[in-house]
Amino acid sequence: MNIGIIGLGRMGMAIAKRAIKHNHNVAGFAPSIETRELAAAFGVSPYESIPDLVASLPTPRTVWLMVPAGEITRSTITILAEILEAGDTVIDGGNSYFKDSQAQAELLESKSINFIDVGTSGGLKGEQIGFSLMIGGQRELVNSYNLLWEALAAPEAYAYIGAAGSGHFVKMVHNGVEYGIMQAMAEGFELVKNGPYPNLDLQQVSKVWKNGSIIRSFLMDLAYEAFQKDANLDSLTDYVDDNGMGRWTVDTAIEHAVPAPVITDAVFARFRSRQNESFAGKTLAALRNEFGGHEVKKK
Repeated sequence: MNIGIIGLGRMGMAIAKRAIKHNHNVAGFAPSIETRELAAAFGVSPYESIPDLVASLPTPRTVWLMVPAGEITRSTITILAEILEAGDTVIDGGNSYFKDSQAQAELLESKSINFIDVGTSGGLKGEQIGFSLMIGGQRELVNSYNLLWEALAAPEAYAYIGAAGSGHFVKMVHNGVEYGIMQAMAEGFELVKNGPYPNLDLQQVSKVWKNGSIIRSFLMDLAYEAFQKDANLDSLTDYVDDNGMGRWTVDTAIEHAVPAPVITDAVFARFRSRQNESFAGKTLAALRNEFGGHEVKKK
């Protein structure tokens, strides 16, 4: 197949490499000349603009987006809606909000341009072992790309989910679940480190947890790798960012009255990690001091 990829960052480049490895032809656009040169070294045909990329593709064209969610995705699809032709297909493989994807599908459909949303999971390891693909759109259209899904996905790791937006919806919930699992792991390792037995080896703990235990997982594999690099994570701060998908999961749970306390707590834990000190904590200390004369720690 012939595909054009817009966005050749870490994930976009990994998608391109994997497609090329399975004998698909890949053209690509990135604003950085350094990125285009790097992509060319891996077999991508680079272009300096989106119109040039589109013009290079045989019809019907397939354009894969791997750009940040939100305004950049929306503006890119708006450009594509003006220069693509009826029968062409836009695939959004980024972390777009599913309601945005529904709107993008409607915009493109008004011009008879196809839209597929692909929730893409697997992180940086996906280039070697394959990605997990959650795919939304018109079923017959999605099935026509099976050769591409098979090239990009790990074994048995892609599925047609449903109508446009559903792929990104399921990926959003997946990331919410990821938040909860990661938070439980983080709390568990902190208890191991600061519990009743001093100086336990976190490398050894994570090794046995990742092999044969009930909680073994890809994330536990990554924890083991992290502790191998830095046994007590001394080089890191506890600041944890988020890309919005956990927030969207909580918002959607509230909208549909679905209880999601673990995911919600995990999102709030990330917010707390960004505070040098918590005003809520100061307030608690002040209240205990006021009603009971309990000791407080002054600056």
